[in-house]
Amino acid sequence: MESMILAILQARYSSSRLPGKVLKPILGKPILLHQIERIQNSEMIDQIVVATSDNVADDAIERVCLDNEIMVFRGSLDNVLDRFYQCSKLYNPEYIVRLTGDCPLIDWEVIDGMIQYFLEGNFDYVETSLKFPDGLDAEVMTVSALMQAKYNAALPSEIEHVTQYICNRGELFNNGVFEFKQNLSHLRLTVDEPEDFVLVKYIYKSLYENNPLFLIDDILNLLQDQPEFTKINNKFIRNEGLKKSLQEDEEFLKNV
Repeated sequence: MESMILAILQARYSSSRLPGKVLKPILGKPILLHQIERIQNSEMIDQIVVATSDNVADDAIERVCLDNEIMVFRGSLDNVLDRFYQCSKLYNPEYIVRLTGDCPLIDWEVIDGMIQYFLEGNFDYVETSLKFPDGLDAEVMTVSALMQAKYNAALPSEIEHVTQYICNRGELFNNGVFEFKQNLSHLRLTVDEPEDFVLVKYIYKSLYENNPLFLIDDILNLLQDQPEFTKINNKFIRNEGLKKSLQEDEEFLKNV
């Protein structure tokens, strides 16, 4: 297969805070399918594959993907870095976009802008800025960078969070950040908690029927008119899972 840009969307059914979140329905469709529908509007991404685990709980994700003619790969539950690497080997892309299945409001124009910035800057890795709302997160990297991470990563956070090895080694990689026009880091548009799901469902019910292709500016206009809805989930900490993994790193290093 020719060189291409492959989007790998990681998703799993198990979740300590909101079990089964990626298959929770909004307007009769699982949020995973809503997210894929949005990603498919990208003009830069050539192929999308859902990378889930080989745990029996994720059989449901595989069924949803196959029933909707979406490519799916199954690999390690806990070693997400290996899952990404093994998935990438099947498709032989030149570049990989990493997405997570709890972001059903992902904006394909943001993704395309990030990819364009990545290509024009000849980077090894680019991530969206923390100025973006939580839930619009995306990353793009070279296959070479992913391979180096696969064979050199050792810390728990590097194994679970795929790109931590690359992010932490600016001396080895040409890393960049795709910035946002304003600081909306306080806004949560992800689905990690029950309150997150309430907000995302409200946004879909408000916007989807009139415009299935709604973008971040449409969401911001809605929330500007209804600011009380942003308070539903504003008590939660961003990247809580990563913070937990970094604590595990400290214990790991004590025992090395």
